[in-house]
Amino acid sequence: MSSSSDRFSLSNSGSERSKDSGSSRDDSSDREEVGSVGRIPVERVVEIREDPPEELAESNWPAKIGYEWVAADVWTQRSFFRWSCLLKSWLNCTPIFEKGVQRDIIAPERVTTVECACHGREGAAKEFFYMYICHFSQLHIRLPFDEFTMGVLRLLNVALTQLHPNSWAYLQAFRLLCMALYLEPSPRAFLYFFVTRPKSPITWLSLISRPGLNKLEAFTQTFKHFKDGFFKVVVKPAGRSHFYTADGNTKFPFFWTGNPWRYKVISREDLSVGEKEVVDTLMQFSDKMPTKGLIRVYNSVHPIIDIEGHMAQLGKKNLKLFQALRKEKAVKAKAAGNTVVPNLQDSLVDVHVHGGTKRKTELPIRVGKGKDMKKVRAVVMGTSSASGVKGPKAGLIELPETTQDLAA
Repeated sequence: MSSSSDRFSLSNSGSERSKDSGSSRDDSSDREEVGSVGRIPVERVVEIREDPPEELAESNWPAKIGYEWVAADVWTQRSFFRWSCLLKSWLNCTPIFEKGVQRDIIAPERVTTVECACHGREGAAKEFFYMYICHFSQLHIRLPFDEFTMGVLRLLNVALTQLHPNSWAYLQAFRLLCMALYLEPSPRAFLYFFVTRPKSPITWLSLISRPGLNKLEAFTQTFKHFKDGFFKVVVKPAGRSHFYTADGNTKFPFFWTGNPWRYKVISREDLSVGEKEVVDTLMQFSDKMPTKGLIRVYNSVHPIIDIEGHMAQLGKKNLKLFQALRKEKAVKAKAAGNTVVPNLQDSLVDVHVHGGTKRKTELPIRVGKGKDMKKVRAVVMGTSSASGVKGPKAGLIELPETTQDLAA
């Protein structure tokens, strides 16, 4: 199969075109002048994409059978990542790894033309699971997964692509809030706020907010255009410890299951002391928090400032509550000798700077006082941003009592 795409380019002058007319053409594109924009000549470039013969041959393969227990709109959905060039193009501009993680733990691979997101391993030599590109591009999930994320999948007994993206958004926002408030995220504390109603035949599992306990807005009312964007994540030898237990079992279901966990409610009596603390802390917020805005913080250089910005949009009361809780939980974590609780004081991403180079932004620490936000703005936006001229509006307040090293 081959495909073409049009793009327009501007030519400097007619004389240059005549001078180059005798030169050889690029084998992968055709050029023809189609007109002008104002006085500027315009050329149309038609690019031809040639797909490998082995990928083209897969179109004649018979469909896999044995998945009638899954809803038809799942097992009949094919992926556009059956073309390797498209997958490479997306991954070139979509980060999939946690910051600082070795890249040799997994290998993204295209799927065949007959594969669906609900399919199993079926005797394949490679160990893999399926993921949607929206997991990375919109929900900012990164590999490898933490114990909380894998614990939720285990408890629900669903594969990665079996949990609906809107429910993934709730998980990501909950996880971020716990990190910001020095709380240990727990699968049971998270699912306390939701119920499940698995359907038959099996389809994507959605988490349904419990009345009166809903503290997170829906990421979107209708999550569109995700079904045809799945690909394989192949586990490499260097990454086995991230996805397998010591006895060789997977840390979460790699493939779709026929019996997702159905529960009406997780009672408060079933929660541990630490899980009750998580629930009670989040229940103090009176308004629903913006799930989509919180998830974008995963792509932030200064996450706490951005979270405070979202809290301020909900009202001054929520901002003050968030700041007070951070102070309280930081003191408690320090008193308990916990020096490893993530507190989002560090940047979560690499920063592109002028000149096309890339570096990690180190947020300056003031001894005993946390981050110097003027220097942070200077590092991220340039020195003029720290001069006080047309600076950010007041309200995004840094917590001077919070330090990065709780053992200090």
